[in-house]
Amino acid sequence: MAQQIDARGLSCPQPVVLTQQAIADGERSITVTVSSSVSKENVIRILERNGYTTDSRDDGDDIVVSGNK
Repeated sequence: MAQQIDARGLSCPQPVVLTQQAIADGERSITVTVSSSVSKENVIRILERNGYTTDSRDDGDDIVVSGNK
């Protein structure tokens, strides 16, 4: 089961910090919901730097980023 992170409405770097914590905890599957394209790009960048494959999709006004290792 993926670690779910709700970062909607949070400004950078908070979504990245939450994602980094999940990575540090050893999560192999992480799903992050964000509100902006800037947050999406930053979350994708940190996931890919840590060896995760990523995917993103729009969900209404939100963006869901998935990372799997």
